[in-house]
Amino acid sequence: MEHFYNAIDLLKGMIARPSFSKEEADVADYLALQWQKTGHKVQRKGNNLWFVAPEFDTGRPTILLNSHIDTVRPVSGWNNDPFLPEEIDDCLYGLGSNDAGASVVALYEAFVLLSAKSQPYNLIFLASAEEEISGVNGVESVLGELPPISFGIVGEPTSMQPAIAEKGLLVLDCICHGKAGHAARNEGVNAIMKAIQTINCLQGISFPLQSDLLGTVKITTTMINAGTQHNVIPDRCEFTVDVRTNEFYSNHDIYNEIRKIVDCEMIARSFRMNSSRIDPNHPFVQRAGMLGKLPFGSPTLSDQALMNFPTIKMGPGDSSRSHTAGEYIRFSEIREAITLYFKLLDGINV
Repeated sequence: MEHFYNAIDLLKGMIARPSFSKEEADVADYLALQWQKTGHKVQRKGNNLWFVAPEFDTGRPTILLNSHIDTVRPVSGWNNDPFLPEEIDDCLYGLGSNDAGASVVALYEAFVLLSAKSQPYNLIFLASAEEEISGVNGVESVLGELPPISFGIVGEPTSMQPAIAEKGLLVLDCICHGKAGHAARNEGVNAIMKAIQTINCLQGISFPLQSDLLGTVKITTTMINAGTQHNVIPDRCEFTVDVRTNEFYSNHDIYNEIRKIVDCEMIARSFRMNSSRIDPNHPFVQRAGMLGKLPFGSPTLSDQALMNFPTIKMGPGDSSRSHTAGEYIRFSEIREAITLYFKLLDGINV
């Protein structure tokens, strides 16, 4: 029970300190101090914090426990202060409680429990920054500082079910060009109409390889902007396309195929966030199944996309609560998470 109460106290301290992406310094300072007090040699790069369990041995595999300390900004609709942790029955309310403060504190307490015993692996705990914006100064900036990782758990709210596959993300900024003219006369080339044709073409593109866990590649136009005033034919229409990929295609593959089909100016914001998948026969997946935890494919993105080693996304809470007014985590979920992380990792061979 001591580990559970420690986790709750730590989470309350996190909630009380705003930690928006790129602005996590206060919560990183707080966590570093708390963990140093308990004897950990905390290393820091930017707002990323990590430490290694004692008796590191280069001859053993290394497991990484990771979750993020940044949050989105509070949306409208909060009835209480999002930075004031509030207990009501079995729930703790506050911004970042569910996504992903609960994962941070549960993974940390599991790290402490696992480190207290001899394990057949090395163990590293990493609390990272900028996950909500996939920032370059987040987990990606730290992985090169760590020893080679054999397996990682990424803490995100999955109701403690193991996500063994995750969709990737490719964002395309597109521009269709026309020719300006007076709307009252039959002149000019309407860039909006060209964009509509292009968007319809995008919606008709299908990629044949379908994942049993992630389904097909999904292409969605999510933003559009054009025109300067009502009586001018627009000569430029900008729109943004959100592409969710499965494990059969890299983001470069998708971009190149779309480029062959679509006739417009098109720029990819990044190719970094590729889809990922772990072998369902991995020892962790098998052990999770024996404990009644069923593997699934996640449509949402996480720092898994930036890790080039086998990972599982798994944590307390529910993804539907993330980024919402009145975000909360159940105390029982944190208690279960600490216990389950320990059961899943104690003595495992990876």
